[in-house]
Amino acid sequence: MTDLVRVWIVPVDVPPEVEAGCRDVLDDSERARAAACLTPRDRQCYTVAHGALRILAGRELSARPGALTWILGRHGKPELAPPWSGLHTSLSHSGDLIAAAISTDRPVGVDVQDLVPGLDVVGLSARFFPPDEAGYVAAGLEPAARADRFAHLWTRKEAVVKAAGGRLWSNLKIAVRGRDVVSCAEPARPHRVADVTAPVSYRAAVALTGAKPFVLEAAGWPGALPAAGTRSPMAARIPSHSRARAARARLIVSAHSAHLTSSSPQRSASICIAIGVCCSPSTSM
Repeated sequence: MTDLVRVWIVPVDVPPEVEAGCRDVLDDSERARAAACLTPRDRQCYTVAHGALRILAGRELSARPGALTWILGRHGKPELAPPWSGLHTSLSHSGDLIAAAISTDRPVGVDVQDLVPGLDVVGLSARFFPPDEAGYVAAGLEPAARADRFAHLWTRKEAVVKAAGGRLWSNLKIAVRGRDVVSCAEPARPHRVADVTAPVSYRAAVALTGAKPFVLEAAGWPGALPAAGTRSPMAARIPSHSRARAARARLIVSAHSAHLTSSSPQRSASICIAIGVCCSPSTSM
């Protein structure tokens, strides 16, 4: 039987009653982190992201969302604690969107990225991506095309690293363009990755540990997904082996998270491009 992964695209700007429902299911530590956010926008993002994930995971488990507990796994990746540890979750935020993913069978990683005007994607690709992928980004005829190509590759790399529970820095050189199965550098293991249909000006991807194909089911939450442009409908169930905005992203140079840092001499220069940590690294799972 083919494994199933579900991905929900969630707007940060949900109706007030939905945001209140998300806030109600947070545990004490999440409430404290939300309260520590520096801006109301960051607080809203954190609340909606973590609340939505709890609600969606609770639905899958037939459990109270507020009763669920996450613990830190290898490299700081949050994992559901027993008795719910058979369910795998991942969370990402960029711009005005949140992506939440759930898999009942295999570790999962999801990433969403808004297209970034003005970012030196050619220079970043040349520094961090394999030569063929750097050339692919640079060959875009217009800045928007180059930004789209960069975000496409970045989300695939990020999704794979999250599924693996590895470090981003040591895996930026992995080749992901046109590949359904990708091998991480650290930890060394195959992962299957697929693009997720996203609204205009966004890119998204999801990955599961292992090379076995999976079925991807994607939808909006709490209601219909924002306009998705020319890409395929979000409600489609698509086998992964058959499918290859507001916030301006910024290049952050820091070592703020074990999930992103490297044990190499360059550990102080790990990078994260608006992966949506809001006010806390734990928003990106």
